[in-house]
Amino acid sequence: MRTKQFKAESKKLLDMMINSIYTHKEIFLRELISNASDAMDKLYYRSLSDGITGLSRNDMQIRIDVNKDERTLTITDNGCGMTQQELEQNLGTIAKSGSLDFKTNNEQKEDVDLIGQFGVGFYSAFMVSDCVTVESRAYDSDEAWKWVSKGAEGYTIEPCEKEDHGTVITLHIKPDTENEDYSVYLESYTISTIVKKYSDYIRYPICMDVETRKLKEGSEDEYETVVETKTLNSMVPIWKKNKNEVTDEEYKSFYREKFFDYEDPAKVIHSKVEGSVTYSALLYIPSHAPFDYYSKEYEKGLQLYSSGVMIMDKCADLLPVYFSFVRGLVDSEDLSLNISREMLQHDMQLKVIAKSLEKKIRTELKKLMTDDREKYEKFFSAFGTQLKYGVYENYGQNKEAVQDLLIFVSSFEKKPVSLSEYVSRMPESQTDIYYACGETVDKIDMLPQTELLKEKGYEILYMTENVDEFALKMMDEYEGKKFKNICAESLDLSTDEEKEKLKEKNESAKSLLEIMKEGIGDSVHSVRFTNKLKNHPVCLTTEGDVSVEMEKVLNSLPNNGGDIHAKICLEINADHPIADKLTALAQSDPETLKQYAKILYAQARLIEGMSIENPTEISNLVCSVMAK
Repeated sequence: MRTKQFKAESKKLLDMMINSIYTHKEIFLRELISNASDAMDKLYYRSLSDGITGLSRNDMQIRIDVNKDERTLTITDNGCGMTQQELEQNLGTIAKSGSLDFKTNNEQKEDVDLIGQFGVGFYSAFMVSDCVTVESRAYDSDEAWKWVSKGAEGYTIEPCEKEDHGTVITLHIKPDTENEDYSVYLESYTISTIVKKYSDYIRYPICMDVETRKLKEGSEDEYETVVETKTLNSMVPIWKKNKNEVTDEEYKSFYREKFFDYEDPAKVIHSKVEGSVTYSALLYIPSHAPFDYYSKEYEKGLQLYSSGVMIMDKCADLLPVYFSFVRGLVDSEDLSLNISREMLQHDMQLKVIAKSLEKKIRTELKKLMTDDREKYEKFFSAFGTQLKYGVYENYGQNKEAVQDLLIFVSSFEKKPVSLSEYVSRMPESQTDIYYACGETVDKIDMLPQTELLKEKGYEILYMTENVDEFALKMMDEYEGKKFKNICAESLDLSTDEEKEKLKEKNESAKSLLEIMKEGIGDSVHSVRFTNKLKNHPVCLTTEGDVSVEMEKVLNSLPNNGGDIHAKICLEINADHPIADKLTALAQSDPETLKQYAKILYAQARLIEGMSIENPTEISNLVCSVMAK
């Protein structure tokens, strides 16, 4: 019998496919099962279109048999089968797809759901086998044919005996090597695991004989080995059911088992979309962050399925970075796949799905914020930092997608509020959104600058995370309201008359302020009187874009070297008794005034949560002043 050569591709192409394109050898079983499922789909479709009676999907199944002695793995289906010509066309030409041609040539494309492509996926079998035998008999034919190949050298086709329609594919598994344990594909546990991982939702039962140990009948301690036929796949994907057919507990159970979480999710999002791209999605918002979530090891992405067959375990392109915490899956028959079915072409269909998912997730999170605030606040405590980074990254490109999901603790009742809630209750006289930064809410609440704003009835947002102020700087404004740091020099709530009065006081005290600045040194940019304080004697403000809190954050970063410095101003309460004391010292004892300046500056730094460079010096100065 003469060996035939492959028609279209060379040995080099087949070698490249086997050794390079597929990174996981276990994929071969997914491909062969998908082809078997396609064959049964084609037969079922023909039974509907041609009026064939006596055919039912309930009678169709895929069977897997393992023979360890002969090192063979066999996949059998009772689908449409292939004629000699179809074997030549589909298997004799690498990258020839019978399934794809069948779908393309049928006018009613929407009724045909074919997930495999003979020719490409089929040849993945050579990753684990050194000889592949295909025995097939077409449904409406009395002849059966056997196709045999040992790789790129070619193949043979000859008649054979086969009682029923369908296809039997037998793989002779390669011998083990130092680097590869091919015998693992002869273990029922391995086969079962691969089927569960990739083909759990194939609509036909995938059956295999499995050995189990059972107690002998009538015995209490004597076991026997029994061979049972088990169905390896669950067949019906939960995400393809209607929402009213799935209970809350079923959603939660699927999440815990599929994504290995010990807690129920905070939110379940189940959607089916039809349009330019058709897909089903089952997404989960976790109630807590994984232990590695904020580490480099964490890998974002959704499981990607094509008609129930898993293509990719984590498709990162389906989620924006700021929603990287979302777990779940997407199933679409519209996505274009490359020849390995393992790598996705980044086409417009994928981008459309990703954009649709992003909108759906955002909508559902906003709904959770409104409908169950307690649950949302728990979610935000776990993933709020990621949302804030979403505002900050890419120079604020995605800020509008995330800003309405942010919540910050407010000076009103010390509870988290959204930016929308803040703006909705702003007094008419308020033009800016006020915020303050610090280590904790309590420390921020004690800042000297908060007193005056609270007295005027202005709400303050408390920023306690490193990324907070950077996110607000990137946003710049919300609904036309500018963000204003209450510790910034530019904050001024006084009237024109009060401003003029303060200006005159600073001008008349120019000599005093210069002496204080000389006493403190270059640590401060300037010293001046202010009217923004009530009971506190001093505070620190900053000029320019870098605040005190930003200085601390930036200088704490690796390899920064502490080179970032805010322009710090020491402001003295013009109405505090200390102002009179300083004025008197300027006339009588300039050197003591310098000591006072250092002490007041140290006091202001401590209030801001900053360290003192020379605490011993300050301690001695305090004692010296007290002793006078």
